[in-house]
Amino acid sequence: MSWDPQQYSRFAGQRLRPALDLIARIPIEHPQTVADLGCGTGNVTRILRGRWRGARITGVDASPPMLAEARKVEADITWEQTELGAWNPAAKYDLVFSNAALHWLDDHPGLFVRLAANVTAGGALAVQMPRNFAAPSHTLMHDLASSPPWRDALGKLLRPLPVLEPAAYYGLLAPLARCLDIWETEYLQILEGENPVAEWTKGTWLAPLLAALAPGARAAFESEYRQRVAQAYPRQPDGKTLFPFRRLFIVALF
Repeated sequence: MSWDPQQYSRFAGQRLRPALDLIARIPIEHPQTVADLGCGTGNVTRILRGRWRGARITGVDASPPMLAEARKVEADITWEQTELGAWNPAAKYDLVFSNAALHWLDDHPGLFVRLAANVTAGGALAVQMPRNFAAPSHTLMHDLASSPPWRDALGKLLRPLPVLEPAAYYGLLAPLARCLDIWETEYLQILEGENPVAEWTKGTWLAPLLAALAPGARAAFESEYRQRVAQAYPRQPDGKTLFPFRRLFIVALF
C-alpha cells in the first residue's frame, strides 16, 4: 500500500512526542551504528542523527513515497527501502530503534527474537508501538469493516489486536537481555480541526482499509466511519477534541 506522507504528517507534533520520550530513555552513550526501522519521512531519524552525531545512521522503510520525502532533507543518513518483516542486515547494530512501526507486522514472538539477534553486545533495542486498539477510534473501524457490505472486501485486512500485552514482551526479551525497561503511557492528545480523530486514523490504521475499496465504496465507508467517530470523540466547549492514546515502550539492553 502507498502511504501519504502529507496525511501522516498532519499531526507531526503529537506523533513525535512518544519518539522523544523513547529516545530520552536509551542509556547508551556512543553507538557506532543505528538502525531506524520504519523511519517514514525521516523526522525521527534526523533526531537520532542529532543525538548521536558520530554514529552511522540507517533509516529503513518499505514505502517509496515516505523515503522520497526523507531524502529531500538529510543527506548524512543511509536510506534503505526494505520490508521490515524481511529486514536481515549483514552486520549487527549498536542500536536498533523503531517508533510506531512494528505493530504493522505479525508474529511478534518471532519478530522480537530476530530483532534482538541483530543487536551487538552492549547495544540496545528500543521500540515504541501504539496500543490503542481497544479505543473507539479503532473498534468503530473494526466493527464497521466487519459488517455488510464491507466485510467481504475488508475482513481479511482486520487485525484487532496487533500488539501483545506488555508482560508478553517481557517474557520474550527477559531471557535474552541483561536489562529490560517496559512501560506504557496514555497521552491525552488535544486535537484541533474538523473531526480530527478521523483525520488521525486516515493517516494510519484507516488507510489500508480505504485503499482496498473501490472509489464509491471508499467514500461511503469513510463517511460512515467519520460520523461514528465524531460522536465518540465530541468537541469540547473550546472547540478542541480530546483523543486519549495509549503507547507501549520497550528498551532492552544486551
